[in-house]
Amino acid sequence: MGFSMKEASERLGVPSHTIRYYEKEGLLPFIQRDQYGNRIFEQKDLDWMALMSCFRATGMTIAALKQIVDLANQGDSTLSERKMIMENHKLELQKRQLELDKAFEAVNSKLSIYDSRLQQPDSPQMNEMRFC
Repeated sequence: MGFSMKEASERLGVPSHTIRYYEKEGLLPFIQRDQYGNRIFEQKDLDWMALMSCFRATGMTIAALKQIVDLANQGDSTLSERKMIMENHKLELQKRQLELDKAFEAVNSKLSIYDSRLQQPDSPQMNEMRFC
């Protein structure tokens, strides 16, 4: 059973122009078309697009996704290269996660200061910029 562009867009929560862009960039090389030229998406296509959307949300570039697709089209002999791309992306995510963890700690620290000041409104005020 295939899905139309509208159905695929609704199921994925992705605008149809994004799906067309992914196809134009070569990220959806196996999309079938009906006799009228309309795209027909299979569940595997939706699964791949959902995974791509996840990767894009993590900051993976279209170029990196294209490289993975191109390598995948060459078969299992490229598994180690695809794995390397994912490992490099994972390292970038870990770096960003550490930065986010530090920012999260700073926000929690600031919230603690606000809580303390709200509980003791008559206490001397601290320089709030000192903790930024």
